[in-house]
Amino acid sequence: MDSEGNVLDVLLQRHRDTEAAKRFFRKLLKKQGFVPRVIVTDKLKSYEVAKKRVMKNVEHRAYEGLNNRVENSHQPSRTRERRMRRFKSSGQAQRFLSTFDPVRGHFHPKQHELSAKRYREQLRQRCEDWRGVACLNSAA
Repeated sequence: MDSEGNVLDVLLQRHRDTEAAKRFFRKLLKKQGFVPRVIVTDKLKSYEVAKKRVMKNVEHRAYEGLNNRVENSHQPSRTRERRMRRFKSSGQAQRFLSTFDPVRGHFHPKQHELSAKRYREQLRQRCEDWRGVACLNSAA
């Protein structure tokens, strides 16, 4: 997640070891195109080792409660997973989650930061944008 609460990337892996962490960091850096100033993770030691190898000059924070925002961002995908009665494979889960988070983010503006009128305007505009992208006519 970035500082504004947007999900940057989702990567499912079988192991949570140093190699998996390095793979995730490299994928994220390639996709973002810049190196962040600070990263926040849970207290897993493999993140620290991988960060030292991949992003030497980045500050790493792994304190109690700092990654709550990231953990809470998983809740909608977990709810969706329960509705789907689990994923059949990790590949299916990766494909679904890579698409689900950006689409969900598009239709769920940060309501707590907006007035009711502004929220409705923004949601209306986002739905119009979606209709244009999906080639749906506005009467639908």
